[in-house]
Amino acid sequence: MGTRVSPLRKFGGRLRSGFDRGRRREELVLQLIGQLARVAEEMHRSNVVQAQRVALEQMDRAIDDPTLAAALSTLPSLTVQKRRQMLFVNREYAVVLLAHRVGMLSWNETLGQLRVLCRNDLFREYWGRTVDHRRSYPESSLEGRAGQMVDAMLEELADEPEEWWVVGIQDPPTS
Repeated sequence: MGTRVSPLRKFGGRLRSGFDRGRRREELVLQLIGQLARVAEEMHRSNVVQAQRVALEQMDRAIDDPTLAAALSTLPSLTVQKRRQMLFVNREYAVVLLAHRVGMLSWNETLGQLRVLCRNDLFREYWGRTVDHRRSYPESSLEGRAGQMVDAMLEELADEPEEWWVVGIQDPPTS
């Protein structure tokens, strides 16, 4: 004679099985949400790169064509040559920040690149001419943090120019 299973026990088994299936579905949904979040982050990074590429192409055109340079530059009273130099320096600075933004450079590597730029006379001139431009960036933005670092580096370089490779705060940005 077979063991008789009570209807209550059958119901409990089915309920438990349903919970297991529900838990598995929940795990799958959470995995899908995680994958979607990663795809969305990658799309955002791709859009940032695309926007920066367009801006760099415009700068390249402006560097090559003085009439476009005058339209792109906000710095007054520059010769054609000086305007081209300032646009190029701006381009180089933007490339360093983009490299950090997309993960090609760590914060310390970014600081290293900025240290090298700070040694350049044209970069220092550009930086002095664009101080008002940087005031529009929130302090917590990458541009704001990088601007603060370059300001500190330039101050330190003015005091000890022979020790250029150690200027700047080494703490990574918080974001």
